[in-house]
Amino acid sequence: MTAAMREKTWTDLMAVADLEPGDATPVTLGRRELAVYDTVDGIYVSYARCTHGAANLCDGYFDGRHIECPLHQGLFDARTGQPKAAPARLPLRMIAARVVDGRVQVLI
Repeated sequence: MTAAMREKTWTDLMAVADLEPGDATPVTLGRRELAVYDTVDGIYVSYARCTHGAANLCDGYFDGRHIECPLHQGLFDARTGQPKAAPARLPLRMIAARVVDGRVQVLI
């Protein structure tokens, strides 16, 4: 079976209690570097690297909705991945997330 044919499944990522409250928390899942955002609207997950300069977004400023890249100050909406300020132009790669029994799970 090829990777394209493999069905995605919900995978346990971390306890909600381990999140940095109101901030972006770095998490490694296998070889994936992820950013888990504790937004004002819930928990969202993206790949952790900025699409402009590949800096780790978890090192940037987070206001509860937007994450700012620490390298060139590109801005992204952490809920949708959409770029909001230059030099960011490409959206973040978002990962479906949910909370079940106090655990953050991602659809991988």
